[in-house]
Amino acid sequence: MRLNKKHIISWTLFDFANSSYSAVIAAVVFPVYYTNVIVGNDAGFGDLWWGRAISVSMAVVALSSPFLGGIADAGGFRKRFLFLYTALSIISIASLAVLEKGMIMAGFFLIVAANIGMEGGLVFYNSFLPRIAPREYQGRVSAWGFMVGYAGSILSLLLALPLIQRGYFRETWLMIAVFFGFCSMPAFLFLPKDDQGESSLVSSAVQGFRQALITLRDIVKKREPGKFLISYFIYEDGVSTVIVFSSIFAATTLGFQSGELILLYITVQATALMGSLVMAKPIDTWGPKRVVLLSLALWTVVAVAAFFVSAKSHFWVIATCAGLGLGTVQAASRAFYTQFVPQGKEAEYFGVYSLAGKSSAVIGPLIFGHVSMAFGSQRPAILSVAAFFLIGLVILLYVKGGAPNMQEQ
Repeated sequence: MRLNKKHIISWTLFDFANSSYSAVIAAVVFPVYYTNVIVGNDAGFGDLWWGRAISVSMAVVALSSPFLGGIADAGGFRKRFLFLYTALSIISIASLAVLEKGMIMAGFFLIVAANIGMEGGLVFYNSFLPRIAPREYQGRVSAWGFMVGYAGSILSLLLALPLIQRGYFRETWLMIAVFFGFCSMPAFLFLPKDDQGESSLVSSAVQGFRQALITLRDIVKKREPGKFLISYFIYEDGVSTVIVFSSIFAATTLGFQSGELILLYITVQATALMGSLVMAKPIDTWGPKRVVLLSLALWTVVAVAAFFVSAKSHFWVIATCAGLGLGTVQAASRAFYTQFVPQGKEAEYFGVYSLAGKSSAVIGPLIFGHVSMAFGSQRPAILSVAAFFLIGLVILLYVKGGAPNMQEQ
């Protein structure tokens, strides 16, 4: 297999597109707007409702991903499913513009739909990686995707900043919907076409369901992919919780304003981009396992330090350090898992990968939200995040695999 520049560029541009959602809607601006303006967060109820929304959406994605992956492989619907999920997310993002103060349930259902569309689409997006990159380049291509994604996060936040400063929140949500839709178009135009399956959607669904069960049994039987997914399930729980609640913690506990949050997140994305760029080749030459372990050690230290932080300046330092490991741990994890994926079963295996990752995102936000409300403080909830990283690191030490894909030159 040769690298096809058109495939690589269009694949990475989809990460550029959906990162606008990840940055503005899922991580920085909308979580604070929903918890503080739509719900009200004086007694931690905003944290509770936001945690519920993320958990419900991730549960739907987690439970459906393996079976949808099986359908995509059986019937050749991979690219079409990616389009449908993306359209659901974009329409839901645009609909956030109708929200008013007190519309808790409307906001809840819209963010659930938007998150299902975004996170569900990633199952099919990730499954293109082994189809467009030979094994010796998969670590780098994975890192390039995250690197371009961080650039998309930075640009979308810069576009959102003047709107937020003027209080134009509705216009911000609409801008992100347009950004996501426009920048994702190359993926639908230039990524490899769906294979022409002989089965109808219904028969593919039955076949895909059966194949998903076989894939789950196969992964458990092979042991090493199963152990990796257990580790990934635990440490990704920490990553997901940090992404979902970091801006809310900064705003509620440390008093960051909207403009400060955006500048902070831009800094984090810039350092994450640098980390992805610097570690892109080492993922292949050192091996993804070593890179993931180093990243988890860094994140454990960062989470413990965040428990003690009280000054904004200190949080800036901690967030910058966290950014260095953010893109690295995600890109290396995806490259690590790709080593276990048999040819022709990409969507099925990445459906199970999504099951592990998204299931973890159900538990972490719920724990954070309930601990925050129970103690009346977000600081105790931070320690649960550190525990996720540390436990995941220990389990990963016992996983065989993740060796270098190429010799260092």
